[in-house]
Amino acid sequence: MGRRPTRAADPQREPRKEPVLSPDPTPIRQPRRARAELTFENQSLLGALFGEFDANLVQVENRLGVMIHARGDQIVIEGAEDNVARARDTINTMYDRLAQGQDLDSGAIESLIAMSNEPTLEGIISGEKEKPPIMIRTRRKTIVPRSATQVTYMRSLARDDIIFALGPAGTGKTYLAVAQAVSQLITGSVQRLILSRPAVEAGEKLGFLPGDMKDKVDPYLRPLYDALYDCMPPEQVERRIESGEIEIAPIAFMRGRTLADAFVILDEAQNTTREQMKMFLTRFGQNSRMVVCGDPRQVDIPGGDSMSGLADAVGKLEGVEGFGTIRFTAADVVRHPIVGRIVEAYEGKPE
Repeated sequence: MGRRPTRAADPQREPRKEPVLSPDPTPIRQPRRARAELTFENQSLLGALFGEFDANLVQVENRLGVMIHARGDQIVIEGAEDNVARARDTINTMYDRLAQGQDLDSGAIESLIAMSNEPTLEGIISGEKEKPPIMIRTRRKTIVPRSATQVTYMRSLARDDIIFALGPAGTGKTYLAVAQAVSQLITGSVQRLILSRPAVEAGEKLGFLPGDMKDKVDPYLRPLYDALYDCMPPEQVERRIESGEIEIAPIAFMRGRTLADAFVILDEAQNTTREQMKMFLTRFGQNSRMVVCGDPRQVDIPGGDSMSGLADAVGKLEGVEGFGTIRFTAADVVRHPIVGRIVEAYEGKPE
């Protein structure tokens, strides 16, 4: 077979251009691997630290994408550098909580994992240097903050006269306020605990409710009872309600009163009218503290947001001396992690 004849060059024909090869893309930078070893002195706490069948360690593993190996009184953590650091801080804080006699459940661990992304995790749990830890002590438990915003809120609860706590469900607005109120009632810094909320139906008409006035309004106030029972033994709650030390009532019952020497909490405040909110705030008396909790995005009264007394009050009073305003977001939800994702999904949709 002969050679293929060479084609003569055409002077009018442009020379063939060789394809230009683009340089190789910058390789994806792999996260640096790391290893951390933790040793714990008090071996009696390791069972509670690890959890049944190491469930607590598995929870940290799954959430942070690390490998954790328990060997006697030692834990070895391996994985990406940042995740190992977060897992180390989380487990150390879990151990510290147990050493202080505090409870450790899956919800608390989830909160500590979320807080491990904050640069001030150690300060959140331990408090600032030479200052006591940030916590609220009640008869049934010791409560520590589970998010950075809760730290600010708990400080405001101990400092400000009137606090507006705004944000979605599950962020601890009402629960922490009730815990602080119970703590002050136990120590005697206030003489009464008054819990109130508007009796507004959330999107449905319940019709006639049987029983006396207490029977009719109690269903609306049940979340406040739940928080109380979590902070005090039920028999003490009932005894203090009977004696008048604890009062749970709809906001309509506040008119004409001066609430002195009391810790006063208004829940679901977004469902108050402007007139109700003004009436409630002006009940404030000597040696009292008042917390107004609500979610401005969940207004159930006729007229919607424009008629809500909460937004109106915050707009008028934010920044005034003696008032504190704390804003929670979906990132502060301390219930099951899926609750935070639900809140984010709904808040991300246009109204």
